Amino acid sequence: MQKIQLEKVRLGQSDLHVTPICLGTMTFGEQVDEATAHAVLDRALERGIDFIDTAEMYSVPTRKETYGATEAILGRWFDKHPGLRQKITLASKVAGPSRGMAWVREGKGMTGADIVASCEASLKRLKTDVIDLYQIHWPERHTPSFGQLAYDPQKETSTTPIREQLEALAGLVKAGKVREIGLSNETPYGVHEFVRLAEEHGLPRIASVQNVYCLVSRALENGLDETMHRLGVSLLAYSPLAFGLLTGKYDLGGTEGPDAPKGARIASYESVRKQRWGRPDALKAARRYNALARDHGMTPARLALAFCYTKWQIASTIIGVTSVAQLDEDLDAWGTTLSPELLAEIDKIRWEMRDPAA
Repeated sequence: MQKIQLEKVRLGQSDLHVTPICLGTMTFGEQVDEATAHAVLDRALERGIDFIDTAEMYSVPTRKETYGATEAILGRWFDKHPGLRQKITLASKVAGPSRGMAWVREGKGMTGADIVASCEASLKRLKTDVIDLYQIHWPERHTPSFGQLAYDPQKETSTTPIREQLEALAGLVKAGKVREIGLSNETPYGVHEFVRLAEEHGLPRIASVQNVYCLVSRALENGLDETMHRLGVSLLAYSPLAFGLLTGKYDLGGTEGPDAPKGARIASYESVRKQRWGRPDALKAARRYNALARDHGMTPARLALAFCYTKWQIASTIIGVTSVAQLDEDLDAWGTTLSPELLAEIDKIRWEMRDPAA
């Protein structure tokens, strides 16, 4: 075990500089008990990772009983290590419209008051005075997200204008409770509108967007990457291992039932299996990439992570783990170089398979 050399990157046009690998924490409190979570956090810090992402709705799979559990685990970790909070870049997220989670908030929308109330609650659970990067977890308006393939104007339920959302976030920044703001699961339209309105009305500018990006889900390259590049907004890429599909653990069997490895994350997520990661085409494509990795003498996980670690579109890759050993494996992939020939083979598979987990 050794500390890896990571040159920090600036998030958008903000004052935040973060490590190009971020520790995601949504497994803490459901799949990962508190002692293991704290051990993972300790090891991440030892190895040079001081950028941590969480959310008010974690842990997942979401349940009323574990709502906010992940933030509370992080708060107790900070309590155990006085002075540590100042060394960490801490990101959290306010949940969008409830999507069936009445324990997060009732109703269909997400008002400015909801944003403020959620932030206040997160600060208490995290035992901190400020969140470095506060993100809207998914848009308040209807969008084709979480595996939906097309926008449908008939499903629009938005009640809170983007400007009102920005003004609520601006209030949190002005009060010193949030340093910078960001989005998640966003579209090119959303990114443009948040930037346009911020510049037009003197409101905080988004620093980043946290969206899915991996070998089997590269739809971001169909225009959102240009939008973010030209507007100076950074990408935080989540699910680089496609919920385990790109680790090879499902290559010999399915993602559920007796063929699924014991304890496999996707086997516990009924909703996920019905969305992008559970599609037969997603598993079929993942197996192609996994075989390519083995043909080139590396593990599937190393190929998938190296692909994200070296993409110009990505400022920081968010990794989620359930053990210290998994964390070490993910971090050891840093510095892996993919040859032009191997990248061409990756693109060939994408041309054939497209983005089955978009």
